Amino acid sequence: MFRNQYDTDVTTWSPAGRLFQVEYAMEAVKQGSAAIGLRSKTHAVLACVNKANSELSSHQRKIFKVDDHIGVAIAGLTADGRVLSRYMRSECINYGYTYEAPLPVGRLVVQLADKAQVCTQRSWKRPYGVGLLVAGLDESGAHLYYNCPSGNYFEYQAFAIGSRSQAAKTYLERKFESFPGSSRDDLIKDALFAIRETLQGEKLTSSVCTVAVVGVGEAFNILDQATVQALINEFEISGEEAPATASVAEEGAGDAAADQGGAAAEEEVAPMDI
Repeated sequence: MFRNQYDTDVTTWSPAGRLFQVEYAMEAVKQGSAAIGLRSKTHAVLACVNKANSELSSHQRKIFKVDDHIGVAIAGLTADGRVLSRYMRSECINYGYTYEAPLPVGRLVVQLADKAQVCTQRSWKRPYGVGLLVAGLDESGAHLYYNCPSGNYFEYQAFAIGSRSQAAKTYLERKFESFPGSSRDDLIKDALFAIRETLQGEKLTSSVCTVAVVGVGEAFNILDQATVQALINEFEISGEEAPATASVAEEGAGDAAADQGGAAAEEEVAPMDI
């Protein structure tokens, strides 16, 4: 994307019917570190890649607890994600105080989408440069939503966002039919396999990923590094491998150059932590 006369204001339409600043915000999501979500009938799992700006710095948090039954994983500008997660937390507290019941996941997602949409319709605001995977549990079961900077939202069985997420999507598309009946541990295993697909050969350890779970009888919680490493070791020792890894790599070779601007673009240092 290049600067043009139609991208100086978020409310200015191009002749082709495009809002370029909204598209730029969506591009920021594609350049962020990968985040993955998947759900069964009883559980939802979020996972993300921990990416530091340099070897001397720690990584930014990418998964936030909103309430005992809701959590979010982000890809894009971390500061925007932190502000939106605080907004979601406030909405859950206010709803619980008023109705003495947990806020339904779908209602919270709609409120979040409405808040994002306002920023696409006011000339003195800019769109949020972050995508959110919202996982939660309510009376109707486990849910997974994706909130886009454009104000759109979608419910998924499994989804991946961020850089190199296409490889994770390919893996999830091959496995998603088994997710509704999957157990908690099976979901975590598939999440780790999907995260490994985004690493492009880098060894998967607990230091490069974060995993969180919410489900029936289990409040939203982020697994500690020791637990995640034990699960990774268990899966590797048992000899389990992601199915059709070679064919996935071959099929994804054509998309690798186009995905998120290619590997060369990802190696460039971003102006803000994403």
